[in-house]
Amino acid sequence: MDPITDVFKATHVASVVHARLEATAPWGLMCVAEVAKEAVSYSTASKNLRPQFAHFGMVLRGNCWLSVAGISDPLPLTGGDCFLLAPGSTYTLRDNPRTRARSFCEVAPKNGGNVIHYGGGGIPTTIISGWFRFSRMSVKPLKRLLPEMILIKADQAQTLALHATLQLLASEMAEPAPGSEVMVNRLADILFIQCVRAHIASSSETCKSGWLRAIFDPKIGAAIKAMHERVENPWTVETLAAAAGMSRSAFALRFKELLGETPLEYLTNWRMHKATGLLREDDRKLFEVAKSVGYESDAAFSKAFKRVLGVAPREFRRSATERLEAELPQQ
Repeated sequence: MDPITDVFKATHVASVVHARLEATAPWGLMCVAEVAKEAVSYSTASKNLRPQFAHFGMVLRGNCWLSVAGISDPLPLTGGDCFLLAPGSTYTLRDNPRTRARSFCEVAPKNGGNVIHYGGGGIPTTIISGWFRFSRMSVKPLKRLLPEMILIKADQAQTLALHATLQLLASEMAEPAPGSEVMVNRLADILFIQCVRAHIASSSETCKSGWLRAIFDPKIGAAIKAMHERVENPWTVETLAAAAGMSRSAFALRFKELLGETPLEYLTNWRMHKATGLLREDDRKLFEVAKSVGYESDAAFSKAFKRVLGVAPREFRRSATERLEAELPQQ
């Protein structure tokens, strides 16, 4: 399994919120990262489950400007352009970079609909936008995979497939039918993967740094691939260096340079991420979970899990189960 596929498999979109913005100039709307967080108290374990949101959008007609916190200049968007923003992003859409923006929350429809009408009556712009919801445990691998922003221009080869998926998504949400919830989430998964694949195909500068640069590096990428394919293997720096075809010292130095952490730190973090999925979705015993991610005893696994995540595996599993039961519809 290649590392990108492994990340995709481990970070399913939990749900998607979708809206159509019908804006007329002058107009400006802002989404602040903190708004997406749930305003209730949590235990330590529950905080690890708190949802995180990646924002997406596509301009159907007209033009607008996208400003993203952390990116210096606003970006012009035109019909057919798509964007995907990493979890935790604050961004603004508006007709002109100088137009004052209001919060999306202030103009959201109060009747439960998904169409937002806003603006001063001038030139119209239509944008399909929304939020992918992921569990908090997905954020670190997502942040490895995603730059702050992915911009897919209308003339890119992958845009046609994105448009088709978005149209299916919008249609499914507009006219719910049996199985609509499953269809919407599956389409959201597809849309998310299409955005990332289009970004990789674009060979933009953000693909030449960090995790994406590391996995496409012929030597370091081979070691990362080996870890993802056999996460349960008793890896050492020496065996990983051998997989990369490098000396131990050169491998350790290059790995840290590209990823900002040691090979074994990377391996431990990925093992814990895989374990959270097993603890949430699988009823196997704790020692079986431990063995499947490379630990010979549940005690050693529990110690590593608590060190990385700040909570014991059993508490994490209990909190995940309670949260799932609370979200089920009442009979």
